[in-house]
Amino acid sequence: MHAFDVLRDPVRRRILELLADGEHASGEVAAVIEREFAITQAAVSQHLKVLRDSGFATVRPDGARRIYAVDADPLQDVDAWLDRFRRFWEPKLDALETEIARGRRKRT
Repeated sequence: MHAFDVLRDPVRRRILELLADGEHASGEVAAVIEREFAITQAAVSQHLKVLRDSGFATVRPDGARRIYAVDADPLQDVDAWLDRFRRFWEPKLDALETEIARGRRKRT
């Protein structure tokens, strides 16, 4: 499955956001996702499986629990693809940074 096919789903993106903050047990992930998206634990498990099978997440056993974490390798592929488009937004972000710095100097 292509990286963008994985990332186009808002549930999977949200799971990756949770995992970006650190490892989480599958039950912890399911509780958040069930609440935010009103889907079943079985549906969350399927999304975790897609993330695991596509390489976006790793899982390790911890007793009866399964602990998930982000695997950054597929995200590096996405970052490399996006690199050709950065020229469209980086100058604007640089200009914004300059204006913010000017505002801070004026206040002092």
